[in-house]
Formats: sequence, structure tokens, C-alpha cells
Amino acid sequence: MSIDPTVITFAKAIADETRQEIMKQLCCEWMSVNDVVDALHGRVNQPTVSHHLKLLADAGLVAVRQEGRQRFYTLNQEHFTVCCGTLMRNFAPDFALVAAEEIGIEC
Repeated sequence: MSIDPTVITFAKAIADETRQEIMKQLCCEWMSVNDVVDALHGRVNQPTVSHHLKLLADAGLVAVRQEGRQRFYTLNQEHFTVCCGTLMRNFAPDFALVAAEEIGIEC
């Protein structure tokens, strides 16, 4: 069984605890790098947050919006959902079908 490289990149991106925290902050909200640093209560410095945001953006997990000299980020929920669905179809196909039926999607 060959796994889609996009899903491998996704899995690597979400494997890091700091990136998971950043994704939680970005869910349903646009934030600047400094907003994310503040939301993490200074536990992670600005250069490190920027690095994690770049990895998340490269994986397609965050959308980026430029406003002047500042960038704003939000979680790309659609891509996140597609990748999760692909993982489920590859590794838990029985449950993927049940989940899809519950929300009315055909696999």
C-alpha cells in the first residue's frame, strides 16, 4: 500500500506538540505571528513560532493572508479534514465508512 506524500507531510506536521498548540489557536481565527506567541503565553519565542507556521503552511494546514507587512494565519480546516479522511481510509477503512455515512459522504 502506497501512502500519498501529502498525507505523510500532514502526519509529520501534526506530530509536533507545539504545532498542535498553534493549530488549536488558529482554528476559526486569523492571527499574526505575535498573536500566536501571545496566545502561547510566551512559552515559544517569535522565531520558533514563525518556523512552525512555515512548516504548517508548506503542509497546507494553514492559510496565509498578507496585510501590508504583516501576515495572518488560520487553520485550513478543509485540507485538515481531507488528510484525516485519507488516513482513516488507509488505516481504519471500516470506521471511515461509518463516519462518512454518519455525515452523508460516500467513500
